[in-house]
Amino acid sequence: MAQVVVVHGIGHQWSGPALMGQDVGPALRDGVRLGAGLRLEEDAVACAFYGDVFFEEGTRSSDVPPWDEYDVDEGFEAELLEAWWQAGAALDPGVVPPDESGTRALLTNRVRAALDVLSGSRFFGTYSDRMMVFALKQVRRYMNEPVVWQAARARVAEEIGPDTRVVVAHSLGSVVAYEALCEHPEWPVTDFVTVGSPLGLSLIFNRLSPLPREGKGAWPGGVARWTNLTDPGDIVAVVNELAPRFGAVVDESLDNGSAPHSLTRYLLAKKTGRAIAEGLA
Repeated sequence: MAQVVVVHGIGHQWSGPALMGQDVGPALRDGVRLGAGLRLEEDAVACAFYGDVFFEEGTRSSDVPPWDEYDVDEGFEAELLEAWWQAGAALDPGVVPPDESGTRALLTNRVRAALDVLSGSRFFGTYSDRMMVFALKQVRRYMNEPVVWQAARARVAEEIGPDTRVVVAHSLGSVVAYEALCEHPEWPVTDFVTVGSPLGLSLIFNRLSPLPREGKGAWPGGVARWTNLTDPGDIVAVVNELAPRFGAVVDESLDNGSAPHSLTRYLLAKKTGRAIAEGLA
């Protein structure tokens, strides 16, 4: 079994473990080599793929429904979109802050304003309305639907073996991996590396399993070291520092250039490579 297991985030529903591995594996091995001078074999890295669990059997297609502001559910989805809007305004001078929009009266108007503003931002500029709504729904479904989170965590469990020492998790994958590690303290994983993680966002944090106690999240299983890396321009990682929420997390920042949330750029970073290598030493 692999020494390092990578858990992806949202937006990979039309991929697969082998296909993702063609990008993830080389990027991680390059990051470890550049950051720590350590050369890893191809079979040292595996991808825990769960993108297909968001589709019902036999319904997987090449496109998403033509969703718009009328398809964003009140509650979790609307609140997550609001959090992205606030983060976007804080990072991008071209994004009008939510409190200046003048659209608080109706949910659909508020959502329409958020989608319009974010579609013109540096972070979401390449996203269509339907893709932003699809992202909201994937996060909501993982957090709220047992059949989805059980299947996603099971995919992580399938890749963990006696040789696995490091779990690297990106975006929503950091939530999946965190909860899987909490469920399995017997796993031999010593190092948890999160990149572009939303774990510190209250909307996510307060719904974690196990639930936080007195404002503190549980430590992930038998992990000895947890390193969290964030590009300050990464809107998904709204809360850059996880130590205040979880304890002895080593929080570090890095620069992914024009693609702040890119998984491959996070993996190629020397800081990420050093954190992974520490778990393999």
